[in-house]
Amino acid sequence: MAARGAREERRPLVARRPRAPRRWRRTAAAAVLLVETLERAAFFGVSANLVLYLNGASFNWDGQQASRAALVFLGASYLLAPVGGWLADAYLGRSRAITLSLLLYLVASSLLPATAFVDGRRSFCGEMTESPLAPACPSPDCTSISPTPYCAPTLYSGLLLLALAASSIRSNLTSFGADQVMDLGRHASRRFFNWLYWSINVGAVLSLLVVAFIQQNINFLLGYSIPVGCVGLAFFIFLFATPIFVTKPPTGSQVSSMVKLALQSCCPRLWQQHSVRDPQSTQPLPNQRSPQPGPSPQEDMANFQVLVKLLPVMVTLVPYWMVYFQMQSTYVLQGLHLRIPNIFPDNPANSSAALRAQPSGYKTPEAWLLLANVVVVLILVPVKDHLLDPLLLRCKLLPSALQKMALGMFFGFASVLVAGGLEMERLQYVHHNQTVSQQIGKDVYYAAPLSIWWQIPQYLLIGISEIFASIPGLEFAYSEAPRSMQGAIMGIFFCLSGVGSLLGSSLVALLSLPGGWLYCPKDFGNINNCRMDLYFFLLAGIQAATALLFMWIAGRYERVAQAPISQSCPSRDRG
Repeated sequence: MAARGAREERRPLVARRPRAPRRWRRTAAAAVLLVETLERAAFFGVSANLVLYLNGASFNWDGQQASRAALVFLGASYLLAPVGGWLADAYLGRSRAITLSLLLYLVASSLLPATAFVDGRRSFCGEMTESPLAPACPSPDCTSISPTPYCAPTLYSGLLLLALAASSIRSNLTSFGADQVMDLGRHASRRFFNWLYWSINVGAVLSLLVVAFIQQNINFLLGYSIPVGCVGLAFFIFLFATPIFVTKPPTGSQVSSMVKLALQSCCPRLWQQHSVRDPQSTQPLPNQRSPQPGPSPQEDMANFQVLVKLLPVMVTLVPYWMVYFQMQSTYVLQGLHLRIPNIFPDNPANSSAALRAQPSGYKTPEAWLLLANVVVVLILVPVKDHLLDPLLLRCKLLPSALQKMALGMFFGFASVLVAGGLEMERLQYVHHNQTVSQQIGKDVYYAAPLSIWWQIPQYLLIGISEIFASIPGLEFAYSEAPRSMQGAIMGIFFCLSGVGSLLGSSLVALLSLPGGWLYCPKDFGNINNCRMDLYFFLLAGIQAATALLFMWIAGRYERVAQAPISQSCPSRDRG
């Protein structure tokens, strides 16, 4: 009866002919992939030029204030992922959680185009107060207090709600899409994660090429209206496809059970003190299943043991995320100090003068180098799906997701190593005083006469590392998690990637203190007196050391996971 009930709770609302179940499953998976593409296009459309939007004349936030707002939004969109996964597992179910998240996404994202014109800003933020006239600083030691940014409470509230919606979709849509093809076999799940990552990068291409260009060169009202339209279309598609989706009801909250078991395991004295104050919370585990829906105490204990095995594997992936997010931070900073060509080149006869004068045309956006990463992912995902995965399976090479993740770490190590070598070469030109000035926006950067295209190899290597580290990582987190904890485990996976980003930023802040490698206060925004090459090599060393640790932990995990199979023990129920 239990097995029959499980089948019934996963049955789609639309009756399907028995002869063609694969077609409906693939249609449902395709709908999920389309929703993921539109949501990612909206997310990148919001974040790509958020600093420019807040730093512009509409709000007049200074650069540091605008950068902090963007970092808060990006960090929260990862760190809040476990919240959405927990709500789906405990109360809402994945389908309802995604629907409500898309609705919240639609409302919160509408705030940005609403504040992009004067009347909208007045309605949501009030009148912008004019800065009072004040004498300049009489001495270089005096400090000026920055006023509270205009419309900060409204914008921060909207961005945090938007981050909550995006993180909930990130943690639930991945598992929900894999549920649609789960009964078609492990190979179908692997192919779904390949194409999920491909869809994410299609959304990134749409944002970088279209939305970001419109925001920067036309206006933000139209530029921020496009993400709202993408979310609205995603919401409509998800509702329209709901009858053919395979859905699962919530199984109850396991957070309290995991906390109790963790206290019992690591802090027995603390647990004994708690049991004295609250005897009812420490009753012995019953031998029979509770009549209430949800996992039994025995299943709680088994799930806790799975969580204890999974966490070390996912935590040792954090240094890879430290390396991965360099392409959105220090790689960009390095690129600003390399020679960036104009979109429309100047006359060759005047090229030498053009290097030292303000350019007459638009500079190639440095952020477009991210397209090198995106394009390699778009090309390699179909190659991996149709050629590489079948070949590796036939030759019995890298059979597990963990082995592929270790290979992805190696490519991440190679990327940051190449970046360090390029930085050493750039500093050679700086030390010989062979720099050229180039104006990007309102700022002047003193760049080495090396073309920015020399950065392409490090972006390509990061893209290859994603193929082997991030995609198999998603597959591993989904397939190894107990069914009642899949949303929470996926949320933890994305949360740890955000932790890696924050650790990388913290390392930069630490090395920027007086005496650090990145301390160069006399450069006025340039990095020509910084030793960023040493920072890259330090990251490479951290990645190499943790990759060896990861291989050791992964080897132990695989040996433990294979032991029950060799003893003919029943396997866990993993969605």
